[in-house]
Amino acid sequence: MPAFTTPDGSSPGATDTVDTAALEAAVDKIIRDGVNAIATMGSFGECHTLLWEEQKKLMEATLGTVRKRVPVFIGCTSLNTRETMRQVKFAEQAGADGVLCAVPFYFPSTVDNAVQFYLDLADAFPKLGIAIYHNPPLHRVTLPVSAFAKLVTRPNVVAMKDSHRTPVAFMELMKIVKGKMSVFCNQNQCYPYMMFGAVGCWSISAWMGPWPVLRLRDACFAGDWETAKEICLDIDAAYKAPGRPGDLFWRENAHKLAINESGYCYAGPLRPPFRIIPPDIIEHAKQQAANWKKLCEKYPPKKAAAAA
Repeated sequence: MPAFTTPDGSSPGATDTVDTAALEAAVDKIIRDGVNAIATMGSFGECHTLLWEEQKKLMEATLGTVRKRVPVFIGCTSLNTRETMRQVKFAEQAGADGVLCAVPFYFPSTVDNAVQFYLDLADAFPKLGIAIYHNPPLHRVTLPVSAFAKLVTRPNVVAMKDSHRTPVAFMELMKIVKGKMSVFCNQNQCYPYMMFGAVGCWSISAWMGPWPVLRLRDACFAGDWETAKEICLDIDAAYKAPGRPGDLFWRENAHKLAINESGYCYAGPLRPPFRIIPPDIIEHAKQQAANWKKLCEKYPPKKAAAAA
């Protein structure tokens, strides 16, 4: 989910930039519309731009709004294990169902140390669900399929967010983790990855209007793979038209700008250091929002579709 920003949040001197009113309204809205899990403070969720005090405020506001209606996994990512553990401890005490944690990444980790990082978290917080946040381009380490033989030895390592495996590698992964760890793919991978054993998907696009993703989810749950394939192709086409920003550091930020253009909710301005926004990125966001609106018209809420 977005880390909703106050109007002054683009200022380098701002120290209290979480817009709790916007957060509460949007989180309540998207749950009422049918989303069945919330994750905070990943890359799109700005783990990298928030002060610790702001992270705590965002955690409490999110958990207070959700009120156990759906599971909430709080993002806890930092540059070292001890800081991550401090964040996880607060999330657990605040009532999170689980945490979404990336490997500390200032220096690239070895696979052995990355695995040990998750084992250390699981052992330190045995009553809390631990979700692996696997994003090799940003976190600078790839967890090979073979690493999961150790990771599944901890019953509270319950999930993984992973969109970086080929279909064959994903099927090999499922041989090890099925029934022990729930794997969530990217929305565009639901067909065929949910056929192979993924339990769901993550979606930034849902914050522009969740209905195409909800229809995709429901088709996969029903085993309607032809419909799932069609929706995946439509979602991919909606992104191909404007193209994707070439620079990695604009990928998540462009999504926030597109959400602001969409009208579903308002995530607020970008936080520093992302203060100078190239015109082509702004135009990209506008086109992305327009494309998603068309997709929402094709896949409206089920009640609206039934009424039509």
